[in-house]
Amino acid sequence: MADVGVVIAGGGRGSRIGGTIPKQFLRLGGIPVLARTAAVFDGMSTVSSIVLVVPEDFVPRTRRLVARSGLRKVTRVVAGGRDRQDSVWKGLQAFPNKPSIVLVHDAVRMFIRPETVVRVISNVRKFGAAVVGVRVTDTTKVGSPDGFYESTLDRDSLWAVQTPQGFRFDLLDAAHRAARRNRFRGTDEASLVERLGIRVRIVEGEYGNTKITSREDLNLAKMRVNMRV
Repeated sequence: MADVGVVIAGGGRGSRIGGTIPKQFLRLGGIPVLARTAAVFDGMSTVSSIVLVVPEDFVPRTRRLVARSGLRKVTRVVAGGRDRQDSVWKGLQAFPNKPSIVLVHDAVRMFIRPETVVRVISNVRKFGAAVVGVRVTDTTKVGSPDGFYESTLDRDSLWAVQTPQGFRFDLLDAAHRAARRNRFRGTDEASLVERLGIRVRIVEGEYGNTKITSREDLNLAKMRVNMRV
């Protein structure tokens, strides 16, 4: 049943790695990162529509990219807001037909596997909200203002959250509206939904579902793409 919409959101000024081009427009193997990310969802039968949220001055460029890449399910390209939360909100409002389920995904997390996306969707149908996460493997400590450790956390209960994050559309829409009314800024979509008293299901993902945030991440992504060729 193709009733899933996807918001793929990229950053603004802070999303550049030592240059003028946002990370999602850098080319790996001749293909922009954003096109690689969108293609994963574009090829899934359960996905009905995709909204791309990009910096305002890159909207025309993105529309040309969509046309060249043959992405059939991209229904809108819209300008983002001042931060991720505002950008996702704009993406939600851009769907021409509201899907029953919406996924929110980082534009620069291009190694997501379709089977992981399917598991997120399945859990959203059952629980209403689900996010991808991986277990924390490093020992994690809480630091004090004076530079000493205060405590060690139990890593068996800790998860590093990734995307996609999936929700019933009406639930995420309500969570965003409540956050806007209360001027609440969350760290991700799940934090907005949690404020409504909704429990969010964890879907265990893969450590390879990395996000390009640094020059080192970019170099590793290039290596992975080249190995696939």
